[in-house]
Amino acid sequence: MPTGEQLLRANGLRVTRPRMAVLDVLTQGGHLEVEEITRQVRERLDSVSTQAVYDVLGALSRAGLARRIEPAGSPARFESRVGDNHHHIVCRSCGTIEDVDCAVAERPCLDPGTGHGFEVDEAEVTFWGLCPSCQRRRGADRAA
Repeated sequence: MPTGEQLLRANGLRVTRPRMAVLDVLTQGGHLEVEEITRQVRERLDSVSTQAVYDVLGALSRAGLARRIEPAGSPARFESRVGDNHHHIVCRSCGTIEDVDCAVAERPCLDPGTGHGFEVDEAEVTFWGLCPSCQRRRGADRAA
């Protein structure tokens, strides 16, 4: 597996401490808000501005090294899982997000029927429901 430095260079990006730190945070996994990414980056670096983190996330997203997702009613989140056209499931109650693999092993996973002349290369699907913790909480509330 390539190092963060190799990934940045291979995608035409300069290797900087903020880029390395953000990439490291993202590769730890999850669907992180900018606030959380900034907090974790600040643990690695002496100081970094929130704007610098936004700039790095923008550069990583444009280079295909990060993916921005925006579930309805939620702030933008970022992840390092890119290029496989996976989808997401979001808990309506607590906002937990989990990955859902592509149901069909080809892109874009869904056939839009008529593509209106577009060359479709990706489908973005968000499933909504209640996570197991919120289901248990709801069951406990109903029992009380």
